[in-house]
Amino acid sequence: MGRNLSPLLIGLAIASLAVAGLSAQASSFDGTTLSQQVNTLRNQGPEGLQTFLKLHASDLTPGTLPAAALRAALDELCQQRDCYASRLYWYTDLEQAKAVARTSGKPILSLRLLGRLDQDLSCANSRFFRVALYPNAEVAKFLRDRYILHWQSVRPVPKVTIDFGDGRKLERTITGNSIHYILDASGRPIEALPGLYGPQAFLRQLQRAEQTVREFSQKQPGEEQEAFLRRYHRDRLAAIQTRWATELSQLGIATPTQPGPSPATASPPPTAEAAGVVAFTKMITERPIIRSLQATASQNQQALAEITDQPTWTKLAQVHAADARLDSNSVALIQAKKGFSNPRAGATSLQSLVNNLETAIALDTIRNEYLLHSQIHQWFAQDASIRDVEALNDRVYAQLFLTPNSDPWLGLFPSDSFTAIENDGVRQ
Repeated sequence: MGRNLSPLLIGLAIASLAVAGLSAQASSFDGTTLSQQVNTLRNQGPEGLQTFLKLHASDLTPGTLPAAALRAALDELCQQRDCYASRLYWYTDLEQAKAVARTSGKPILSLRLLGRLDQDLSCANSRFFRVALYPNAEVAKFLRDRYILHWQSVRPVPKVTIDFGDGRKLERTITGNSIHYILDASGRPIEALPGLYGPQAFLRQLQRAEQTVREFSQKQPGEEQEAFLRRYHRDRLAAIQTRWATELSQLGIATPTQPGPSPATASPPPTAEAAGVVAFTKMITERPIIRSLQATASQNQQALAEITDQPTWTKLAQVHAADARLDSNSVALIQAKKGFSNPRAGATSLQSLVNNLETAIALDTIRNEYLLHSQIHQWFAQDASIRDVEALNDRVYAQLFLTPNSDPWLGLFPSDSFTAIENDGVRQ
């Protein structure tokens, strides 16, 4: 599964579509025809996607924006927004993904997010995945060749619409984080990559995790596998801490703060402001709206100080700047989304935007690795009961991302605040 079809099989697939009246017409994007193609090919998995790409090859030139109808059809077929840029096929049923993993011998990359990966307004981190990671040529090829891809929504993503009263509206998402789990064919979690990483850092993590799954599967089920997994995560935790200390020393910083657990779930639940600073790239997108919604200034200052008042993190991020470099595919997608129709006229603005995004991704990368990933390694090393991805995911969202399932308001409705709005503005 997931490999390119042979010319013979491609020819047979195209011929069968033609017989069914589904063959593509050059430069024609009839909605009914595209919908029929998607309905037929979605059930064929990654091979169906490859057939669709062959059918429309002349209208899917790399680096150019396809017609809107063709983009929408690809998004539905792949179950991922902006699939034309990544060309990755995603399962949305874990049991199907596990069945394919057992047949192919590949591990599963299971994304958990707020909202849906195939919709524009999914949580901020998953949107950055679609821009920085999935379209990246190296990352996409490795995912296509070596993993079975799956995503699952944890809960709907909160959305805010700001009406300026003159016909203009601004729509955004608020709070929410995302995590990639690496599972074996049985669905057992082997590794977890919390939040946003730079493309090169993400690729290294994927390569290491694939090797780890392979070695895990070669061990005898039971204590031998469990001992291997505990040892792997202990070693990774030690390597992270050693690398962090070394880099701080190289920067001339004598008294580093040691990595440790993120704040545990508290009562009352964490605020959206506290959850927002867990991911820096997401935070700078959401902070203006969060600030306007939260009434407690002291909480604002305390939560934001973790990021804005720590030049140490900025210096560490600069060490890892190369890991956050965006390739030409990602830059082209950014250009299309931002509306830079004239590359020459928008070159300066586009480059500035890309530079700022890369800086934020580098900071996210190092914080996620040294703080959040470090905590996950500790959990795996110390808790032999981590065998169920759903239970692990509940723990991640409660203790790392500070958005526990027990809080239906995701920190956006503090019980101790007064808004002077009837029923605090709650509409149900």
